Amino acid sequence: MAILHYVLALTNLFIFCTRFSYATDTLAQFQSLPYGRTLVSRDGSFELGFFSPGSSRNHYLGIWYKKIPVRTVVWVANRDKPIKDNSSMLSINIEGHLAILSQNHTVVWLANSRTKASSPIVQLLGSGNLVLRDEEDQNPQNYLWQSFDYPSDTLLPGMKFGWDLRTGLNRRIIAWKSSDDPSPGDFIWELVNHNNPEGIIWKGQTKYYRSGPWNGLRFSGAPELRNNMVFDFRFVSTKDEVYYMYNLRHESVISRIVMNQTIYVRERLTWIEEAKSWRPFSSVPRDDCDQYNLCGPFGNCVMGESPVCQCLKGFKPKSSRNWDAMDWTQGCIHSEPWICKVKNRDNFLKFGGIKLPDATNSWVDGTMTLEECKAKCLENCSCTAYGNSDISRGGSGCIIWFGDLNDIRQVSGAGQDLYIRSAVPETADREDADGKKIRVIVIPVAIFLALVMFFTLFFICKNQRKSEVEIQKTLPTEDNDEGAEDDMELPFYDLSVVASATNDFSTDNKLGEGGFGPVYKGILANGQEIAVKRLSQRSGQGLKEFKNEVVLCAKLQHRNLVKVLGCCIQGEEKMLIYEYMPNKSLDSFIFRSTAQSELLDWPKRYNIICGIARGILYLHQDSRLRIIHRDLKASNVLLDNELTPKISDFGMARIFGGDQVEGNTRRVAGTFGYMAPEYAFDGLFSVKSDVFSFGILVLEIVSGIKNRRLSLPNENINLIGHAWRLWKEEIPLELIDINLRHSVVESEALRCINIGLLCVQHHPDDRPDMASIVLMLSSEIALPWPKEPGFLMKNISVKATSSSGDLITCSTNELSITLPEAR
Repeated sequence: MAILHYVLALTNLFIFCTRFSYATDTLAQFQSLPYGRTLVSRDGSFELGFFSPGSSRNHYLGIWYKKIPVRTVVWVANRDKPIKDNSSMLSINIEGHLAILSQNHTVVWLANSRTKASSPIVQLLGSGNLVLRDEEDQNPQNYLWQSFDYPSDTLLPGMKFGWDLRTGLNRRIIAWKSSDDPSPGDFIWELVNHNNPEGIIWKGQTKYYRSGPWNGLRFSGAPELRNNMVFDFRFVSTKDEVYYMYNLRHESVISRIVMNQTIYVRERLTWIEEAKSWRPFSSVPRDDCDQYNLCGPFGNCVMGESPVCQCLKGFKPKSSRNWDAMDWTQGCIHSEPWICKVKNRDNFLKFGGIKLPDATNSWVDGTMTLEECKAKCLENCSCTAYGNSDISRGGSGCIIWFGDLNDIRQVSGAGQDLYIRSAVPETADREDADGKKIRVIVIPVAIFLALVMFFTLFFICKNQRKSEVEIQKTLPTEDNDEGAEDDMELPFYDLSVVASATNDFSTDNKLGEGGFGPVYKGILANGQEIAVKRLSQRSGQGLKEFKNEVVLCAKLQHRNLVKVLGCCIQGEEKMLIYEYMPNKSLDSFIFRSTAQSELLDWPKRYNIICGIARGILYLHQDSRLRIIHRDLKASNVLLDNELTPKISDFGMARIFGGDQVEGNTRRVAGTFGYMAPEYAFDGLFSVKSDVFSFGILVLEIVSGIKNRRLSLPNENINLIGHAWRLWKEEIPLELIDINLRHSVVESEALRCINIGLLCVQHHPDDRPDMASIVLMLSSEIALPWPKEPGFLMKNISVKATSSSGDLITCSTNELSITLPEAR
């Protein structure tokens, strides 16, 4: 019987081997593809095998064009896991997954399919798609896995670029680091799936180029997408999928789109047989105006003009001095006073041939008419522009924008009409939405202002909402409560709604308590979970901090900032309503029990560090306002259900002007363990103050040790001093939390320690800014060597008296401390 089984096994093996020898495009289970052997698609277009790129000695599994004499690789399997020798092989493992195995049968790379097949085979198709399927399935296109879902640097015909919303799969194109290194670089093209999807090219963490949203004919800023003899294209957006795809019109044409990090260009290349070379058909960026947001908010980039940046009609440079010096980053502002919902002072100007603005803060309804779209925009004082979402067949649908209009340019042969909200001069000719001339006569300013004051006082008296008016009236500036009038953009919740959601603020629903007051979990009637931050009457913080947080949170939107849903102001009650964070705050993980700390392994901690960095960069540089947080610490970093970090608590934050680099205060507020030296003792704060706090956070996340609670035998130093000592002794990895020993990537941890020490340098000028820090975290660039940092000693002598009575206020959920007035 044993001999019979042996003969049957040999027979099956012979059948498999025979099939492989004749069907060179297919690999069956228990067969392998060793180094030096290849699969070739049936039409001879593509070939798969192991190769070494350029002068590299590393080996990779890839797909390239078979008929082109210049080897052109279009897909790489093990991009970030190079093989050092030629002993590896490709096979289908016993579980039915496609895998690259090393000489000792260690898995180097795995294509993990969701469904197990009874008779799995892998096949290289004539499209260049490597697929895993069940040979017994009657439908040969039922793929268990396909390489087209995991592109490298090349978009091939028939490949979907975009999202499978059912699985969360994002098919994006990432450049090789170099011609010798196919590992993922920092030059990335992806379809950003917000309300109005558009193609974005990233250079590191920075937007580099934007296609504009799809307008029914093409991406609005992509004139290269026009009828041509080489390819056709389509865009699909359903509840299940959002993607772009192109196909070649003639089988004899060979064309591809590739991301080139060497010159930072996305190119469409076509093979010219006579010249035996690839020729560019089109590329982006095409010109200076393709540089993302070159002209700033409400600026229009026009090639051929001098300078290329022009303020839109009805707008003027925000800073004439900077604009004249060709620094357009601050963009433009309304040239005349604009007042929302006031007749003849609130209208729209029509602009043609425009690449639609950045669609991040936009809203789309495909069923509305253009006139309904205009009315919808007029209803909302935050709406700044509107237009058709689809310009095919005469135009239909509605897209409206909120806030600044970024990355606008004039597009020759493409673009579309855009209606931008603007003030109307006292006597002027204007065009309505249909392009007809209208004459406008405006009420004199003095009469208008008198009417505004009258109706304002009337509604204030009618509603008797004194606290609400106080909140809307001012945004506090440093050291006083006076400020410019600011719009209230958060919805109000009735006290009865909040009380019901929190079971009358039951202690069972209490999540914790900070300097502001207690925080409660609540569930609204619609089932939405919320966190309610209730201002305590005994709080060291008060109306000023509350107003500050309300106004700032209404204007800040970023995935690494906590989202504020609204507020409640009724009588003496003042509350903020946040999205609920099920994992609470970062400090509850890294400073607590071993079990909690182990839940946060190294990959999660590294992602948290990177997320916090991006959030602070947004506050310092990319938000509508320039914000200094001033109280960045582990307890103010909340974690959602996916452990994404969300910076919270903006009660102590301050706004900076565009040209302002630092501020000074007599009322130092924050948490002493995280304060920069110049802020704690001299009252000076800047973006570099937040950088110092970020450095402390990084060292705490890596070590699992709180800066102010380190206790070492015979050593009078805090965490900064401990980290610096280990760095000087060339044993910095001893700082790493012992709970990370099984998951840590030492090179990443070492980089984080280096960055942390750079951030806590004594002098602000020696600290990097957040843009540099984000780049340091996302790349492998060489880092500067840190100097000896400040605040090394654990016990800093301070006196609890002050001749002037000006005190430092510290958060009550941290070490309580009072310091003399900063001079």
